[in-house]
Formats: sequence, C-alpha cells, structure tokens
Amino acid sequence: MNSKNESSSAFLIHISAFASYFFPLGGVIAPLIFWQVKKDESAYLDEQGREAVNFNLSFLLYTFILGLSIFSTSFFHFPNFFGIFGGISVVVILGIVRFVLIIQAALKVNNNEYYKYPLTIQFIK
Repeated sequence: MNSKNESSSAFLIHISAFASYFFPLGGVIAPLIFWQVKKDESAYLDEQGREAVNFNLSFLLYTFILGLSIFSTSFFHFPNFFGIFGGISVVVILGIVRFVLIIQAALKVNNNEYYKYPLTIQFIK
C-alpha cells in the first residue's frame, strides 16, 4: 500500500502533462522533471513517472507523424484518405483521447492504484 504522499506525488507527475497547453513540449518536460525529482523516493513513483513520460513521448511522436502526413498531403497533393480536414480532426480526437487518459491516470494513482497507459511505446525502461 502506498502512502498518501506517494499517491499525491504520482498524481502530480501525471497531471503535470497538462503543461503542454501552456508551453511547447511541456507535456514531456514537466513529467520528466517531476519524475527525476521523485523517482528515488519509491519504486511506485519511479514506475508511474516512467509510465507518464513514456506516454507523453509516445503521443508526441504520434502527433508529429500525423502532422507530417497532413503537411505532405496538403502541400504535395498526394492522394490521401482523410484529406486535410480529416487529418486535422484526427489530431483533435487524438488530443481528446490524451486528455481523457491523463485524467484517468491521475485519478487512479490518487486512489493508490497502479496505472498503465494504453498505446504507449516504452522509450524508458
């Protein structure tokens, strides 16, 4: 069982990903900083911090790849399935999914549960 302090710290690690709405790359940098500060305090914080950083790096990569595909289809007129508006709507849906998953993770860890994000590439093991 994790202490209330550990669950609060894990909550902050996950919720810090919303920094991306205020400055570029904040969704990766803020959880990374919180994780680096707290990872030596417990294995739980180390695991949850690693999970949050991997998730945000994965979604940054997904958004980058999707952005490149939208750019290439709109400027080079390659035949495409979505078109530019379809691609932008996929980016919006991806942002909503990210928002919901971050909230879900923060609520789970606040209740002393382990949370593992779906669709995450394990960059940091």
